[in-house]
Order: sequence, then structure tokens, then C-alpha cells
Amino acid sequence: MQPKYKRILLKLSGESLSGADKRNIIDSDVLQQYAKEIKSVIDVGVEVAIVIGGGNIFRGASVEKTGIDRVQGDQMGMLATVINGMAIQGSLEKNGMFTRLMSAIKMEQVAEPVIRRRAVRHLEKGRIVIFGAGTGNPYFTTDSAGVLRAIEVNADAILKGTRVDGVYSADPEKDPNATRYEQISYDEAINKNLKIMDLTAFAQAKENNLPIIVFDMNKEGNLLRLVMGEPVGTLVTK
Repeated sequence: MQPKYKRILLKLSGESLSGADKRNIIDSDVLQQYAKEIKSVIDVGVEVAIVIGGGNIFRGASVEKTGIDRVQGDQMGMLATVINGMAIQGSLEKNGMFTRLMSAIKMEQVAEPVIRRRAVRHLEKGRIVIFGAGTGNPYFTTDSAGVLRAIEVNADAILKGTRVDGVYSADPEKDPNATRYEQISYDEAINKNLKIMDLTAFAQAKENNLPIIVFDMNKEGNLLRLVMGEPVGTLVTK
């Protein structure tokens, strides 16, 4: 059986690396679990790119109280995503996978620069490409970076790994009556203010007809079932 998606971009939150109890900035058990999940789709021939946030280390949007300039704060957040990218890279390679870390901010000793053709070539060769430093610009979230990189490398879909099993009408952790959507259109998601991604990222995905799938990354086997075409999570499409 062939995978439904040949090339995916996996969008992960930085906070997820802290684990459920948030005792560690980067939890080794979470890294190992993610490596196992990603290896399962690599083994069936899926090409994988990854964008990860940096919220477990630093969030640029929250710097106003500190007096740090927002632009500088966002740059600090971008560097945090590179640290997380290095952590994921180390875990993936420890589990026998080949990776390339690419950064939108130049740091040659640590990562390659983001060059679209080079990234595509890495994917074609079966390497996992980890995109760090967001878009390289302040005022843009890693959601926007994820959509941008997915479009650049011609990914079939962007898979947003979260701790819930899809998109709900309300926060399921706060509202027991929240209902889950199996599929929803871009316009419905915007009109209902479901906050799947920030509006800049969402508008870019809609304009380029890039499917977004929101799913529970923490449930074992979910990623593989999703790429094989099983109805996992919520599909956002036109």
C-alpha cells in the first residue's frame, strides 16, 4: 500500500518538547517518541521536512514586559527554534536517520542556509530537512514559516502535530461539549475563529491550496496512519 502523501511538512510546537509536566526545557522521552514516529513514515518512503517553534525556550511576542525591543525579541525566538532543531536533529540521527538542519539566519558552523533547491534535493535523497529560525524575519510566527517552507518544497500537505486529536468547536480541555471536525474549509475555520494557525499563515495556505491536517502527535502510530490515508485528525482544505 502506497502512502497518500509523498512529501510532508511536519509542524511541531516548541512547547511540546517540554513534555506533559513541563519539568524540562527539552524532554528526552519526547524526542525519542518523535524520532520513532518520524522513522515510521521515512521507512515507507515519505519525504519529511520539519518546522519547530521555540516557545519552550523563548517566545518573542512576550517580550514587551521585559523592555526588550520586539524585533530583537523575535530574533531571540528564532534562535530558540534552531536550538530545538538541533535537538531533534540529534535524536533523529541517533535513531539512524539522515538529516540536514537549515537556518534562515546565517550560522554556517551550525546549519546550512535555507536554499530552496538544496532543500528539495535533500528531500529527494531521503534526508529529513529541519528548517530553523522561522522565516528569518520578525513579526512572523513559525506557523507562517511552516506554510512558507511547505509551499517552497512542494509538500503535499502541512501536518500540524498538537496534543489534541483535531480541530474542535471550542477548547476541548475547557469545554466538555466541544465537537471535533473531521473536515473543515479554510473559510469556515476563519469565520468560526478556530485559531488553527495565525491568519497570515492561514491565508497563505488557502491562497496556495495547501491542505492542513491537525492531529495528535503524541498518540503512537498516528503519524503513520495519517500519511497512509487513514482519517486521523482534522483536514482543513477548500
